[in-house]
Amino acid sequence: MKFGVPVFSLLLVGSSAFAPMPLGRVSSATQIYSEPTDDADEEGGLDLDLSEMFDMFDAADKGEDFDQAMDKVKSSD
Repeated sequence: MKFGVPVFSLLLVGSSAFAPMPLGRVSSATQIYSEPTDDADEEGGLDLDLSEMFDMFDAADKGEDFDQAMDKVKSSD
């Protein structure tokens, strides 16, 4: 009996932790942290292949300007 009560209470607490949410209810964490996306603010990807990425890393290590390094990498094709 001493062993059964703690096991039962652990099972009861554990099963209530994973109870499904009622239909139509949205998680509050999703609403709090979600931000509207504005496509005008987002930059497009750089679309670099692996060798171009390494060239950009090398340029960053040398302290080169980003735009100049990008022009150099894209013009070396």
